[in-house]
Amino acid sequence: TTKFTSALDIPVEFIQKNVKLRGKCHHVTEKGLEVEHIPISIPLITAIQRKWQSKGLLLVRLAGVELAPGGMAWLQQELKPKQTVWFQLLGREDSALECLVVVNKGRFLSICLNEEILRQGLGRAARIEGLHHDSRLYWKLHKRLLRAELKALKKHKGIWEEESYSERVRNRVSNSKFVQTLKQCVSW
Repeated sequence: TTKFTSALDIPVEFIQKNVKLRGKCHHVTEKGLEVEHIPISIPLITAIQRKWQSKGLLLVRLAGVELAPGGMAWLQQELKPKQTVWFQLLGREDSALECLVVVNKGRFLSICLNEEILRQGLGRAARIEGLHHDSRLYWKLHKRLLRAELKALKKHKGIWEEESYSERVRNRVSNSKFVQTLKQCVSW
C-alpha cells in the first residue's frame, strides 16, 4: 500500500522477488520512462494515506533493450499520457529501475514493450542489468528478447532494413573512382 517515489524507496526483497508494480507513465525521456507508482488501494486506509504520500516519479528503463533513435519516438507515440503500465522489477542501478514493461491493449491483449521494440527493429537486445547470468529468469527473458530481435532481422524491419537492389547499384556507381574523377573534371 506504500507509494514509491524513488527507486531507493523500493525494498531489496521486491527486486529480488521480481515483483510487478503498477504505475502511470508521465514522460518518455532519453534516460527511460518516468512512471508514477500506483500503490495497492484499500478503501479506508488509502484515503488516509494519500494525505501524507509524497509526489515523485520513478525512472524505469527497459531491461535488455538498447534503443535505436526511432525507438524513443515510437515509445512516445505508443504511450499515451497517464497510461497505466505494469513494470516487473529486475534490478536497480543508482536511481533507475531495470524492468519489463507491459501495457494493456484492450481487455484481453497486452504487449511487453521490451519485446515489441525489438520486434519492430527499433533497438537491439542487450545484457539484462540486475539479474545474475546464471539465473533461470535471465536466460528465459534473454531468449525472448533475442527471438523478438530475430523476427525484425528476418523481416528487415527498422535498423535491420536493407537497401533495395537499385539503391545499392546507384550507391556503388556514384562512389566509384571513375565517376568521382568525372565529377572533378566537370567541376573544373
